[in-house]
Amino acid sequence: MFKNFLLILLLSLLLSATESEPIVKKVVYDLTTGDLKKLEKNLLSGIVAHKNHYEGKLQELEVRVVIHGDSYKFFMSDLNGTAYSSQKDLVEAKDELGKRLESLVKNYGVEFFICEVGVKSRKLNPKAFYLFVEMVVNASVALIDAQYEGFGYLGLK
Repeated sequence: MFKNFLLILLLSLLLSATESEPIVKKVVYDLTTGDLKKLEKNLLSGIVAHKNHYEGKLQELEVRVVIHGDSYKFFMSDLNGTAYSSQKDLVEAKDELGKRLESLVKNYGVEFFICEVGVKSRKLNPKAFYLFVEMVVNASVALIDAQYEGFGYLGLK
């Protein structure tokens, strides 16, 4: 009887050890670059590579991106009536870029936050941004909040 009790206890300890919480790493990107190639390499491709790296280690990676500086243009569904509409490379890449950004949200759980102060100061229409982008009071507050919540900081300038 005592051996059965010890066996059950040992098995329950082993099962609880294998059901431990997954390791979750967190990163917040401070995105200010206006360079399409940097965005492609460091954000679009970089996030996918980082997510796959941690998934291969049976870990999770939560990603937030705080948009401000020169990066507003990448998150606009409508460039008409803006200074960005004359940037030929951006206009040509816009549709594909939008699909890839939305894929980061749907397939990788990436969260995008945009600085309302910058949107207003640049006189951009808040309704011209993709629906998956959330407006926040300002970039600094979003970065502070993310770091307080345990997100590591990565600047992408």
